[in-house]
Amino acid sequence: MKRAATSGLAGARKAKKPRPQVPEYHLTPSVKDDAGNDIWPAPQAQIDRAREIIKECAAMGRRTLIVPDKDADGLSSGAILQRTLVLLGLDPALISVHLLQKGSNIHDESERVAMTKHDPHYVFVLDQGSRAGPPVVIKPHKALVIDHHWALDNDFPQNAEHVTACNSPPVATSSLLTYLICLPLHKDVGEACSWLCVMGTHGDLGNTLKWEPPFPDMKATFKAHTKKALNDAVSLINAPRRTASYSVPKAWAALTAASSPAELLTNRDLLAARAEVNAEVERCTHTAPKFSADAKIAVFRISSAAQVHPVIATRWAGHLQSAKLEVILVANEGYLPGLVNFSCRIPRSARSRDPPVNIIETLRGIVDQSPDPTLRERLGESFARGHKEASGGIVPKNEFEELMAILEVGVKKPSDGNSGSPKKAAAKPIAKQANTLMNYFGKKEEKA
Repeated sequence: MKRAATSGLAGARKAKKPRPQVPEYHLTPSVKDDAGNDIWPAPQAQIDRAREIIKECAAMGRRTLIVPDKDADGLSSGAILQRTLVLLGLDPALISVHLLQKGSNIHDESERVAMTKHDPHYVFVLDQGSRAGPPVVIKPHKALVIDHHWALDNDFPQNAEHVTACNSPPVATSSLLTYLICLPLHKDVGEACSWLCVMGTHGDLGNTLKWEPPFPDMKATFKAHTKKALNDAVSLINAPRRTASYSVPKAWAALTAASSPAELLTNRDLLAARAEVNAEVERCTHTAPKFSADAKIAVFRISSAAQVHPVIATRWAGHLQSAKLEVILVANEGYLPGLVNFSCRIPRSARSRDPPVNIIETLRGIVDQSPDPTLRERLGESFARGHKEASGGIVPKNEFEELMAILEVGVKKPSDGNSGSPKKAAAKPIAKQANTLMNYFGKKEEKA
């Protein structure tokens, strides 16, 4: 006997809400110069000057210090520059690398002292973000900053020259910018460094990026190296800096020794680091969010000695959806003693908003609401740094709690239609429930 067709539930299940369409990254309109040409990947004058400094450095044969950031983009940038300098004739023995300590930045005095001990004549700072401050090292030197993080014209160390992609959309990664600067300097740069450029770029922009104009043609690179090998290598190079031991030197050593991404896939140190990070991400990623009173910010609070907060923020940004939601914020209270490290990402559902969400402005706007005018200073210089689409900070715990109080995290706004005034709420009549248990049983007894 055939079962009768049900109406409604089985036959007309609620359709899934379509995912918002996010414009392809490479289609972001470029800025034009006075002649109508695209300013990409950075202002041409900055690119030309960067090339002059790199060629001068190789020709002078003096001690050279490379200071790359700790992730796939930063390390790839450093490796590209290192290989280019060697191709141009600089003795590899004259090239040193300085990798920052856990929780530090190049503007810390301890890092400035440590970099000075290398006695460099040329210093290249790659993908570190930037801000105004003293010279990079405490001795006469020539410094070049290559970067793509948001910065104003004066947000660079004293006497340092710079080339930045931050004002030239679609914003190139530091590894892509470094590659395009170095590419015409020697005929072998393309073959030696194109895979590093792809790795670094995928590390920041994701592996679904389309390598179409204005991005360079990388067909030959993808023919020589599979996308799977390139993308797996990205996760392996990113892993050591996320471990509790912060073993970035192992990532740098592996990357600079490799001639292809495939060589990284069997590196025991990298594989062990990735396994450790994956386990910690799995432990922390199921934390339930709490929302700001206006529902625009989702806050996840975790505690881990590993740097998993950016990974979890990125993961939740792809899943959590809401018409009001603008920012995913993951706060890690266990990464550095006495501090909260937090990462922010824009959820997929908000990436096509007009005007676009700007995380840096959002974070600064929270501080502007504080009744205490000293909060911004107390938050420190590592607050609201990075990108408009991916920012965060390292702040003292008490000051972080002040931010959460301003946002009223976990506090729901009244939804009864009035202004939230207790008097108005008390004056509003409360409707009695019609279908009570006594009412139900009373009707049953009458029928009996």
